[in-house]
Amino acid sequence: MRYSKLGNTGLEVSNISFGASSLGGVFHDINEMHAIEAVHTALQVGINYIDVAPAYGATKAETVLGKALRNIPRSSYFISTKVGKNTAPGGYGVDIFDYSYDAIMRSIDESASRIGVDYFDIIYLHDIEYNNREHTEWALKEGIETLQYLKSIGSIGSVGLGFYPVDLWEQVIDEGIIDVGLTHNIYCLNDTRFLNLLAKAKQKNIGLINASPFASGLLTNRGAPGWHPSTKDQRAIFTKVAEHCSRCGSDISKLAIQFSTQNKDILSTMFSSANPTAVNQNVQWSNEPVDNKLLEEVLDILAPISNQNWNY
Repeated sequence: MRYSKLGNTGLEVSNISFGASSLGGVFHDINEMHAIEAVHTALQVGINYIDVAPAYGATKAETVLGKALRNIPRSSYFISTKVGKNTAPGGYGVDIFDYSYDAIMRSIDESASRIGVDYFDIIYLHDIEYNNREHTEWALKEGIETLQYLKSIGSIGSVGLGFYPVDLWEQVIDEGIIDVGLTHNIYCLNDTRFLNLLAKAKQKNIGLINASPFASGLLTNRGAPGWHPSTKDQRAIFTKVAEHCSRCGSDISKLAIQFSTQNKDILSTMFSSANPTAVNQNVQWSNEPVDNKLLEEVLDILAPISNQNWNY
């Protein structure tokens, strides 16, 4: 495991980080005991940064994470959560947005209570582009001002944003209004637009974290969950890739995690799993050499949907 300074945050984070979305059953149903063990496994193998959000499973992910961290020394990990978006009971996609000062303060307190911590190293404004960017201006004004205030009084460590569109990332990086950016689905086998943001982010001393190396499940044998916006034809290409890897005696997930974690220009790549065996496997795979011939073949198959912009 490598450790690198994350922008100007003062944090030295592992090059692989743990996203807790799976603990909320976002991708498929989970076994809570296994999910708790997955968190413990991540910490045991040297991962020192965990991210979660109240929106994952309508607070379920934070609740399960709190159980996992109950007897873990707080000094042994960095942790972030998100504000501004929550998921109402009823499932993924039933979203409530509120980037006001009062909502952010309440959300942080509630998250802290569920997880059992009294301090977050990073707070992200979550999915500010949703609903055709209806809330983006609100988030970038009142939301950012609130987080900057909380940082100034020492209530949180760093100010962050977590969302998807590359053009919006270019805007906020240029403005230099954050310490950390949590991207997703823009540095994986089928998308490398993350690399275009790196130079700008370094100039502003903004730490960028790359999440979703498995493309929200597309780059797995299981495939993406039903809520993913890819079409039937697009999913068929990912199925073709997975089958090709299998015929070659490999696994599409292995190639995916290697591709994302072995680029040393990227400070940290975040994956999510509620399966302790998968956590161990992903870390092990990340340390093995890439099959460059297989990689070239897979990139060729994925070429028709390379850098595809999904409508999350």
